[in-house]
Amino acid sequence: MNLIEVFKQALDSLWANKLRSSLTLLALVVGVFSVIVSTTAVAVLDNFFQNTMSIMGGDVVNVSRTPSVQIGESDRSKRNREDITFDIAEELQEQMRLGKKMSPDETFDYTKVVYEDEETDPTVRIIGSNENYLDNNAYDLKDGRNFSSEDIQYRRPYAIIGKDIRDKLFKNEHPIGKGIRIAGHRYQVIGALDSKGSIMGQSMDEMVIIPYTTALNVYGGDRNIDIMVKAPAMDLIDATIDEVTGIMRVVRRVAPGMENDFEIETNDTLAGTFDQFTFILYAVGFIIGGITLFGAGIGVMNIMLVSVTERTREIGIRKAVGATKKAIVSQFLAETIFICQLGGLIGIILGVLAGNGMALWIETEPVVPIWAVVTGFMGMFVIGLLFGVYPAYKAAQLDPIESLRYE
Repeated sequence: MNLIEVFKQALDSLWANKLRSSLTLLALVVGVFSVIVSTTAVAVLDNFFQNTMSIMGGDVVNVSRTPSVQIGESDRSKRNREDITFDIAEELQEQMRLGKKMSPDETFDYTKVVYEDEETDPTVRIIGSNENYLDNNAYDLKDGRNFSSEDIQYRRPYAIIGKDIRDKLFKNEHPIGKGIRIAGHRYQVIGALDSKGSIMGQSMDEMVIIPYTTALNVYGGDRNIDIMVKAPAMDLIDATIDEVTGIMRVVRRVAPGMENDFEIETNDTLAGTFDQFTFILYAVGFIIGGITLFGAGIGVMNIMLVSVTERTREIGIRKAVGATKKAIVSQFLAETIFICQLGGLIGIILGVLAGNGMALWIETEPVVPIWAVVTGFMGMFVIGLLFGVYPAYKAAQLDPIESLRYE
């Protein structure tokens, strides 16, 4: 029996029982869809995470009061930790010997920026930091210069602007040396950055960086901040972490034997936390999909058993003209596999499309998880075999004489 004939018979079998076939296909589609949509969405998140890890360089250590990513219920003891302040950042910088480039990371305000008759939306992020911020966050200057240590020390009213600010305020002018106003205060633009793109729909270019010492004069200093420290080399990351941990414990007066009252993270630690999160998503998707596919497999077995009963006379005729048990088994197994593969194909297509809705939402490139698609096809083939064996065996065991008499 050739494949074209099997394909035609399978379609005829489905078409003859439209409602039953539709419900069976729906169960198969839902099962495959639940697996593929979850794996696609997680693959999109993973791709997004890998792309955006460049925001904090691989050799940068981040110090914060609480973890950047938390899985499960938040620990109250972590929420009640004392703030990490600019004084702590300065003391850390003074005592470090291995880690050289420290930059505080604090958003002081979200507001509009004004230049002459032009102004931005009131959503510009005003960051207070120092001369190490650009390097620690992998920003590149397009024009002008970075802050100097003197700019920070003498609290100069200087600003480095992101590309969105430049595009909005300086369409036909060179921004360097111009004066902008932020919350009623005037700042001189000394640098303009290259574009960094956006994350989760949030532009990384809609920002202005000013010296943190200047920002403290304008906004006050009673606030919690993050601290970034750059290791001198990738192979000295662990040594830098040890140094920063030791200094922070002393500065924050953490007693020996007590847990740290701060968090230290790197790309690797963030990746480990994210891997735990993605594993949970993968597991949930596969469990839900597996349960649904098991029920769908039972439905496939049912429709094939009904098909065997309805085609008893046809089976008798085939056997009477010389069809072997092997040929009958092959025919019904092929039909079962066809039904499963059809449901799997529809589920895979819908799952990939729906999963990439996440890519549209967070504004990143779409992903097609090839391994999940291949696994989906192979999985539906296996389900077709498992749940099609008994109906095929039952059809092959029918007595040709009794089958020809069947009405």
